[in-house]
Amino acid sequence: MAHRAGFVNIVGNPNVGKSTLMNALVGERLSIITSKAQTTRHRIMGIVNGVDFQIVYSDTPGILEPRYGLQQAMMNFVNKALADADIILYVTDVNEKPLSEKEYTSRIRSSGIPVIIAVNKIDLTDQTALEKITSEWMSAFPGSPVIPISATEGFNLDTLLDSILRRLPENQPYFPPEQLTDKFERFFVSEILREKILRNYKEEIPYSVEIEIESFREEPQIIKIGAVIHVARESQKGIIIGHRGSMLKKVGTQARHDLEDFFGKKVFLELFVKVTKEWRDRPAILKRFGYR
Repeated sequence: MAHRAGFVNIVGNPNVGKSTLMNALVGERLSIITSKAQTTRHRIMGIVNGVDFQIVYSDTPGILEPRYGLQQAMMNFVNKALADADIILYVTDVNEKPLSEKEYTSRIRSSGIPVIIAVNKIDLTDQTALEKITSEWMSAFPGSPVIPISATEGFNLDTLLDSILRRLPENQPYFPPEQLTDKFERFFVSEILREKILRNYKEEIPYSVEIEIESFREEPQIIKIGAVIHVARESQKGIIIGHRGSMLKKVGTQARHDLEDFFGKKVFLELFVKVTKEWRDRPAILKRFGYR
């Protein structure tokens, strides 16, 4: 039997459940998930191996109109995902009007790349409304399968997987069978920390923060991590730290618990807060933070 392998790139608007879906398809928590838009900043790969296939899923930031350098870099990840996919998995949900994002859906249709439409969050609607939504997407993408799913409930993911496997090209594996992702341990430390900031702070604060892992030292019984929380303005530093350090301590404690679950051993986490003025619009800083 021929071996199949390819890149299945997940794209769509913010908050439709792309990261939840990739985590469900991969069976691991690789992408952070919150109810806030722009939670995903990087392109994150999750690799699934079967006896005769390898699927390289790629989670991407939500499609948006860039307002500053960081958002432009995020959209660069989306543009690359549209260019190098073997299959485009376009994720929408039952709350989104079909073709609300015209530019990218038009580019997807004209790309010549096989497209699968996943209509997520079907547990939030009824059968009549769902039939109308799927019919509209079938009209918009003739010849492409439109598959209703619930990523949180795991509903219809087997049908989605079958559809992906039927369109996967014949190739040898791109990655070793034991490799789960293209990211390193430091990346997941920074993402777990950023998730806690997204959950604990309001308004602009989470979007003005970047995490940099300065040290990561693994010992037999413990992992020692030093991380810097970069903020864009001086006023944000005090908000991140909180009264007598209360907020920083809360974030650190929550992150440490998740990191211990992730690594399966004790973690010592030391946090620092630094003002890196207007880092979101400084190309050299963005490059240092991995936004290329």
